[in-house]
Amino acid sequence: MQGNALLFLYLLFAAFIGLFSVIINALFLRFSANLGTRNTDPAAVRWSSTTKPALGGISFYIIFLLSIAFYSVFLHKEANFINTQMMGILGAVSLGFLLGLADDAYNTKPMMKLALQILCGLILVSTGTYIKVLPNDWANYTLTMVWVVGLMNSVNMLDNMDGVTTTTSISVVVGAILLLLLQGNVTGIHLAMLVGVLAALCGFLVFNWHPSRMYMGDTGSMFLGVFLAAIGVIYFWNAPDYNGQVIQSKQFVIAALMFIVPICDTATVTINRLLKGQSPFVGGKDHTTHHLSYFGFSDRG
Repeated sequence: MQGNALLFLYLLFAAFIGLFSVIINALFLRFSANLGTRNTDPAAVRWSSTTKPALGGISFYIIFLLSIAFYSVFLHKEANFINTQMMGILGAVSLGFLLGLADDAYNTKPMMKLALQILCGLILVSTGTYIKVLPNDWANYTLTMVWVVGLMNSVNMLDNMDGVTTTTSISVVVGAILLLLLQGNVTGIHLAMLVGVLAALCGFLVFNWHPSRMYMGDTGSMFLGVFLAAIGVIYFWNAPDYNGQVIQSKQFVIAALMFIVPICDTATVTINRLLKGQSPFVGGKDHTTHHLSYFGFSDRG
């Protein structure tokens, strides 16, 4: 397929998926006013004291699957893209989605949640999606596990104020797309998935921007955590330099910069709570975004 035709097809796909995201979230909002809300005090864990449906993550996963279908039907009908790595990403992302869905519905135990997050990391590592910056494979495996579990929790913890996690995820996805374009890799399935998830996030932002009418919930944050962790490994940690060489220090810097917001927020909250003798795994109003508000910034700001 020619470059202009391919660009037009991707733009058409992004526009369609963005519109689909708006419609499906509007339907969720209309018919499921109570689905995805928990029997807990929202004022204790969220900046907004109003209970709202947490359904955005369902649309993320549906559109993620539609992106794979779009690639196989419209771009490369004969391509065999279902390889071991792709199956691992699909399996880990699906497990993350189900974990978040169960957490939104039943408030799963922290240890069970951690065990399933570790399983997501094991799935990615065992299927070839792991960080390759250290000389020892087991060190790389361990770093990958820490990265996956840490990012899943970071994205989850960052979802504490309207639009914050959504806009942060959009910036990471845009960065990955730009790297793909710079590498000239415009025919792979990863670009289709990234464009689809980007459009899904933009469509959801219509309802998640302050004052929000809907949250993504753990369903969305767990899905995004696994998906962004896998994309981060492939395109930030393991991405070669422009001349094909791998520069270890640069890989650390790129990954840190792309995920600077969730990393700093999680580190700040964890350190502060441990110093106070509090658990870092319990929701609260001591996140970076909250402190910016205390300094005088508006919620939109």
